[in-house]
Amino acid sequence: MRNYNLTDFDAVLAISRRGSFRAAALDLGMSTSALSNAIAKLEGQLGVRLFNRTTRSVSLTAAGRKFVDQMTPALKDIHQALDTVRSQQETPTGRLRINTFATAGREIIAPLVIEFLRRFPEVHVDLVTEGNLVDIVAEGFDFGVRSKHLVPTDMIAIPLGSARRYAVVAAPSYFADRDRPRVPSDLLAHACIRTRLPNGAIFRWQFEAEGQPVQVDVDGPITLDEASLARIAVLESVGIGFFMESDVRDDIDSGRLVHILEQWTPPLSPLCLYYPSRRNPPAAFKVFVDLARELARSSRQH
Repeated sequence: MRNYNLTDFDAVLAISRRGSFRAAALDLGMSTSALSNAIAKLEGQLGVRLFNRTTRSVSLTAAGRKFVDQMTPALKDIHQALDTVRSQQETPTGRLRINTFATAGREIIAPLVIEFLRRFPEVHVDLVTEGNLVDIVAEGFDFGVRSKHLVPTDMIAIPLGSARRYAVVAAPSYFADRDRPRVPSDLLAHACIRTRLPNGAIFRWQFEAEGQPVQVDVDGPITLDEASLARIAVLESVGIGFFMESDVRDDIDSGRLVHILEQWTPPLSPLCLYYPSRRNPPAAFKVFVDLARELARSSRQH
């Protein structure tokens, strides 16, 4: 073992799990070329090829499959032993990986992530935002942040903040010569900013009337896939937009945007930080959980 690097073994498992050098490199926080060089060096030391590489795909060789199958439980034991030692650290160090979606990332970045970094500057946080729901354990994340109803039942969950809401908004100038919608179906007569979901489908705007869900398939001059771009289009009077309220609260308060159909957008599930049960987690992991619980208590008091 003295000639081998533990991080190289982690790299082999990451590539096997992700099926891609690029995706594995992102998970590991290194460049694709550095990862490729590390694997090539390891294969040279072992005297066998672990991966079959083409321009489009990466797969384990027969020798690579045997290596991964036997190495996985051994590495798990090694990392558990390291976690046990790190749990005794007086000063938390290391790296925490968090998976969430973009809107939630904007909501937690200041009160949770940046506050954590201020308190524990020797810990590095890797925050990954993506629209698709992932298995945080299989993908190598320490934590996930999602709406409460999307948290897997086998995870420990900590609510972050209060209930959230959608907001339908437009620039005041948009309504200069138009009537404001009074019910969701009125939106069909207006220009709306359409949103594309990560799976390619067009998002249908979500409302509720007397406890029953109402969906509206709006139309308009532009389709976007990022809330910050949609906000710009709405501010420029291109049309009406549909957002998480937190993304446009400052614009509403300042009068840059007009909030409509408020009675049709009831509270949604709160965000939750979630994670699997871990025996003897590292100190950085424990203090991050502690801060999340502190944030949860603070939000309940307000």
